[in-house]
Amino acid sequence: MNTPTVLFVCVHNAGRSQMAAGFARVLGDGRITVLSGGSEPGSLINAVAVQAMAEQGIDISAAVPSILEVDDVRAADVVITMGCGDACPIFPGKRYEDWELTDPAGLDLAQVRVIRDDIRARVEALLAQVLPAVELPLVAEAQPR
Repeated sequence: MNTPTVLFVCVHNAGRSQMAAGFARVLGDGRITVLSGGSEPGSLINAVAVQAMAEQGIDISAAVPSILEVDDVRAADVVITMGCGDACPIFPGKRYEDWELTDPAGLDLAQVRVIRDDIRARVEALLAQVLPAVELPLVAEAQPR
């Protein structure tokens, strides 16, 4: 079984894409390779995004905004863009989705929580689509006596 690779892309790679990558890493539980990048990466990750994710028990404080690499797009099975559309190269055979999400830059914690929760729901739906269903062991039904 191949491990799917998902690339999350936003302009600064400091908020939305980092939150999405954090959720995908934790919720994917090692069953997915997660990449992220930005078309114009910022110098620091958004501190309010870090705080909002910490409330969910996910630490993204060590994340560093990085430039979107063509090789990352090439390696990805799924590319999720968040407001940088045209900056992302297109390769045949890749699945692309554009998630319309508000940029959390300059927003307060209450506003970022709304964005975070939207991202979590989208990541959960994405993982349900790209990861194979977990097979549960069959439990024999009790036989009447």
